[in-house]
Amino acid sequence: MLDINFIIENKKKVEEAIRNKGIKCDLKALLSADKERRSLLQKVEELNRKRNENAASMKPKGAKPDPRQIEEGKRIKEELAKLDPALREVEARFNDVMLRVPNVYSDDTPVGKDDSENKELRTWGKIPKFDFPAKDHLQLGTELDLIDTERGTKVVGFRGYFLKNDLARLHWAVMTYAFNKMIAKGYSPFITPSLVNEIGLTATGWFPLVKDQVYPVEDKFLSGTAEVALMGYRANEIIETKELPLKYCGFSPCFRREAGSYGKDTKGLYRVHEFWKVEQVVICENDLSVSLALFEELLHIAEEILQDLGLAYRVLAICTGDMGAGKYKMYDIETWMPSRKSYGETHSCSLLTDWQARRANIRYRASDGSVRYPHTMNNTVIASPRILIALLENYQQADGTIAVPKVLQPLMGGQKSIGA
Repeated sequence: MLDINFIIENKKKVEEAIRNKGIKCDLKALLSADKERRSLLQKVEELNRKRNENAASMKPKGAKPDPRQIEEGKRIKEELAKLDPALREVEARFNDVMLRVPNVYSDDTPVGKDDSENKELRTWGKIPKFDFPAKDHLQLGTELDLIDTERGTKVVGFRGYFLKNDLARLHWAVMTYAFNKMIAKGYSPFITPSLVNEIGLTATGWFPLVKDQVYPVEDKFLSGTAEVALMGYRANEIIETKELPLKYCGFSPCFRREAGSYGKDTKGLYRVHEFWKVEQVVICENDLSVSLALFEELLHIAEEILQDLGLAYRVLAICTGDMGAGKYKMYDIETWMPSRKSYGETHSCSLLTDWQARRANIRYRASDGSVRYPHTMNNTVIASPRILIALLENYQQADGTIAVPKVLQPLMGGQKSIGA
């Protein structure tokens, strides 16, 4: 969330963020609730001051209180009791809207309504040209006994799937490769819980803004990304400056309801309810010169992995209408997928300034002794099975087999192809 004083001082900028991000948020109601809240807090503070003064006037201890002092104490207590429910009600209204206020966006973020207005920044790699009839990943997976969506649907339902045989091994190879790469880059490795409570989901902006994408499990929820658990990991803590930046790498299964995606990418493994992901999360000083540099580092690591895998991709600057509420700046990486005859999203890189940290109540003690909210950011290291689409389709060969990228061959026991 944003600081309420920042919202008041930058009302026009916040209104632009609400409008250009397409967020439903009643800023007028928020400012009205804040005014009412401040008035009530002032009254409570004044009554507490009077109560303390009245209590102090009853000293020395052991002396019999004046009846007027006793009566005054009762009156103040009654007035405070009357104000309490009103204050709780207005704070509930205030907090509800505060959790819906989007972050402002960077000056270089493209303003646009949807993904059609994202801006391509650069491309890398050679798009393959096949001298044989190319197949999509589902056809390849079925013919080579690598993917079973028919039985996946029987067991799970819509968008269910099984990865089998050498594709199951390739899945673990690419995830292990990416995880080891992050460790070598100095990121602390985590296997994060997938069953979480509301702390991390509220901190990361899933609640209340996209709650319909989350699977509830009794009083807990299935997480859609390791970012949720990693933000909850340091919630309600004060971090010493010498610890920063915190560089985390989380490996976990992920679950998303894909609400609102009816009819989109129904064939194959592009849009599924359950997948695996390695996620990078950074918590750093509240300084844009620091956080922007680290943000670019996250993107560079993801690009390096795709280059190691030999997959063509493009980097997009995401426009206001396609970025989430909490994003200050956002990039996507889309990898070439021959069956789509286009690029498909495989990575999403986001800088959120202190928007998440305030929601999680993560703070740090600055060198001058002040306590501040840090900046946070995250990016996909690798996600499967979506990356498998690109690997299967780009590495297919004329004889129907799939070549294994050189960097993954050691993790496949030296195997150079699948389906031979």
